[in-house]
Amino acid sequence: MFAAAVAAERRVPCVLLERKARLGSKVLMTANGRCNFTRDISPDEFIRDVGPCGSWVAKAVRECPPRQIIRGFKSLGMAVRRMADGRMFPADGRAATVVHAFGDLLRDEGVPVATNCAVAGIVPRHGGGFIVKTANFDLLAENVLVATGGVSYPKTGSVGDGQNFAKALGHRIVPYRPGLIGLETSDRRVTSLAGRRFEDGRAKVIDSSGRVLLDWRGEVDCESFGLSGAAVYNCQRFIEHAGLEDWTIEVWFGHERLSFRNLRPRPLKESIVTIGGVSLDDVDPRTMMSKKVKGLYFAGEVLDIDGPTGGYNLTLAFATARKAVASLSL
Repeated sequence: MFAAAVAAERRVPCVLLERKARLGSKVLMTANGRCNFTRDISPDEFIRDVGPCGSWVAKAVRECPPRQIIRGFKSLGMAVRRMADGRMFPADGRAATVVHAFGDLLRDEGVPVATNCAVAGIVPRHGGGFIVKTANFDLLAENVLVATGGVSYPKTGSVGDGQNFAKALGHRIVPYRPGLIGLETSDRRVTSLAGRRFEDGRAKVIDSSGRVLLDWRGEVDCESFGLSGAAVYNCQRFIEHAGLEDWTIEVWFGHERLSFRNLRPRPLKESIVTIGGVSLDDVDPRTMMSKKVKGLYFAGEVLDIDGPTGGYNLTLAFATARKAVASLSL
């Protein structure tokens, strides 16, 4: 949606193909239906917080920083609310407001949108361009931007289509792992409080030598399966990226301070983001274009990029989408 909006702004003709019956199914789920669409921090702070892929996305983020995204939504008439830690939400707390802002813009700009329209394949043409195949028709396209997301919450349409297209066209796919997901424990001190949310929680990742590797303050939620919430999610993401095999998570919530070793994460299909995807080695960060297929671009979580929870992942999607469209419209 963001890419189509940028294309409209730059007068680049485009068609948006959407697998689901409506736009923005996954956006509607974000932040428990409230849509934390970015974080009000500087580009350098954002790049630092993202961590592993920060340097790769740096150019895209600096050209589409969080505060520009905030101004953009305000320009569409969307009132916004800033939380004390910089997280940004629509003022009414409804993710649907973000989706409607995109939908209204695309309608007003006359951008064609085909919903219920899963892409079956992307076939390069001799002499340039592509045939984009669907069940009912084919499209001829000079360029194609793949922005199909990861593989978590498949009911929203994130079923790995884009990664499959990329693999068929010679790109390497980094194996999928869950990112920003809860951790399982049957400890009654946690499960007996299922449904409780502790906004002023804290979690630490500690290695086998007792060294603190990450200390994150934020929400801790108690669930029937164990622990979730922003502090836990960001610790789990860190553990996954670091490849830790022997670790302890220390969690504070309410009057409890508990330690657990080597907890199992929840299934990938439940994760907020997918770690893995189209290898960054196969994509030019200056343009988001494939290094293997001219005219083929990628944006967002279909790539092997991900960030912490708190507005980072939508910002990564927006910034890489803008970079792709700006590159093909030069």
